[in-house]
Amino acid sequence: MQFKAMIISNHEVSPGYFRMRMSAPPELADARPGQFIMVRVRDAIDPLLRRPFGIFDVGTVASEFSGCGPQTYVEMLYKVVGKGTETLSTYHHGDHVDLLAPLGTGFDLGDPDEEKILVGGGIGIAPLYYLAKKLVERSRVRFFLGGRTRDDILCVTEFERLGVETYVATDDGTLGDRGFVTDVMERHIRGAAGKRTIYACGPMPMLQAVAGIAERTGVPCQVSLEAYMACGMGACLGCVVKGKEHSDESPDYRCVCKDGPVFAFDQLKWV
Repeated sequence: MQFKAMIISNHEVSPGYFRMRMSAPPELADARPGQFIMVRVRDAIDPLLRRPFGIFDVGTVASEFSGCGPQTYVEMLYKVVGKGTETLSTYHHGDHVDLLAPLGTGFDLGDPDEEKILVGGGIGIAPLYYLAKKLVERSRVRFFLGGRTRDDILCVTEFERLGVETYVATDDGTLGDRGFVTDVMERHIRGAAGKRTIYACGPMPMLQAVAGIAERTGVPCQVSLEAYMACGMGACLGCVVKGKEHSDESPDYRCVCKDGPVFAFDQLKWV
């Protein structure tokens, strides 16, 4: 769907990180965790391209207008890194943006009787909150959250309110364990029994580490990739990654926007 969304709220949750809530049509309530939205930042040539953002949350609240019934909303979590996100950070309640949503494939929620392991790095937690919201209705969920410093650790309270057991690691030790969150996650996986599935989103080096852990331990794993996108629908081929069968003689490429952004880790070529 393409629609105009009114901004309901837009606030800074940590230095340089913002959480934006926007109005949405009721049909968006059927969006799957892991899908994303494409945002046209403003009605002007600059910036020209839409920006992709993972769906952080979808829900309904009472409308501010009397007699209008529940209002569906969609939320995104973003970091100010360039002109587009800097412009978004200046918007307030009542401003409007143009959205395409929902796009891409989502996570497979899997067997409700197994433990779900979520691992995210920095802004990579964006699609994991909505996923956790769905998973806790049927499974035990643990969340491993990493960042360079404490300022990169986002929304811990929100996950804990869902009933998710949360673990934190920072590179500099300013919050939680010192070191890589993937090391903390691997220790848990090797020390626990029973079936489980890993769900991961974050920077590529972190996802490569997660894929290696999944391969070594035999634990199923789904990853959500971050990529620059121009169209969001597979037409421009600007966000391709190498599939597992890729070689110079036989290219195998997957579009992050259309084939993903969620992939089983063994569908991709990591080295």
